[in-house]
Amino acid sequence: MRKTLLLAAVVAAGLTVTGCYSPGERAVGGAAIGGLAGAGIGSLASGGRTSSTLAGAALGAATGAVVGAATAPPPPPPGPRCARWGNDYYGQPVCIAYY
Repeated sequence: MRKTLLLAAVVAAGLTVTGCYSPGERAVGGAAIGGLAGAGIGSLASGGRTSSTLAGAALGAATGAVVGAATAPPPPPPGPRCARWGNDYYGQPVCIAYY
């Protein structure tokens, strides 16, 4: 029962960082999720030995960082650029001509 609760806590902690967007944020999130999952799997597989838990965490973090950075979506394309600025009725700047 204790191992099941530990695994559930590891998964719940890993899900808190899954909504990241940029490649750097995705790499950090992937490393955190992979490290937690690797530590949980290493601990469960070895019966709680520290060396296996740390090895699983390191391997999971490295794999998670690589996969997280590789699966980041491309940035959105740039929008139209303004060639000439003007002011609206309230004095706010608005673009009146685009490239």
